[in-house]
Amino acid sequence: MTLRWVPGWNGLTEPEAVSYVAAVEAADGQELEFGVAKAINDFVLGCKNDGIWNAIKASCILAGARTLNGALVPLVGTAPTNYNFVSGDYDRETGLVGDGSTKYLDSNRNNNDDPQDSNHNAVYATDRGTTAGMRIIGGNTAVYGTGDNVIGSGSNNVFVRQRNSAANASLGIVTNNSLLGASRSASASYIARISNTSTSISQSSQSPSSADVRIFGGGSGGEAIQAPFNGRIAFYSIGESLDLAALDTRVSDLITAIGAAIP
Repeated sequence: MTLRWVPGWNGLTEPEAVSYVAAVEAADGQELEFGVAKAINDFVLGCKNDGIWNAIKASCILAGARTLNGALVPLVGTAPTNYNFVSGDYDRETGLVGDGSTKYLDSNRNNNDDPQDSNHNAVYATDRGTTAGMRIIGGNTAVYGTGDNVIGSGSNNVFVRQRNSAANASLGIVTNNSLLGASRSASASYIARISNTSTSISQSSQSPSSADVRIFGGGSGGEAIQAPFNGRIAFYSIGESLDLAALDTRVSDLITAIGAAIP
């Protein structure tokens, strides 16, 4: 039997969470634990209270669901296209792991769908990966171009671009269980966040490149995945500018609560 959540029933109050849980259960073929469903509801409610929910335009919780199909149900926006991930790559508590070779997600949201000076990209990495030069999320060409967005992992640091073609901003070594994100709300600078720390980067914005944002790698449509990521991701979000510190808190609480609710 599939549970059908009703707003207000047993603490699930947010219509978006109710619809999402129902869609995940349909994809999984069975109901979620109530604690998992409640964690999702609390995340949506928390994001609304923080004023960041409406800025999220494409997002997946890559944890909590019982199956890979369930994990690829979008929380917001269009479902991603799966390139080469299989069930064994998915863990309900820690998310989806890349292979640093052929596996990635196409978010099906174009880098230029959001305004030039109102945009964010973020992932929650439960494993930072091991290979240098990886692109974790981004809408960009194979060779960095005008208006690229990319968050990647170098040999000694995380590097970020947010609607600019100037040099990467280096942010230090990311820890596991960390939000990696960048958000631009002004033409002259943007905010980057890793390992619970936000940094203001002075780089002027440029017109965004036209390329679907990819997760677990970079490059634009029609070309092979570029610099694929071999770490593990439990959440991603793409959209307009938002408070990355608030998103960090909400996602961290979400993943912690999901882990606690799974037997």
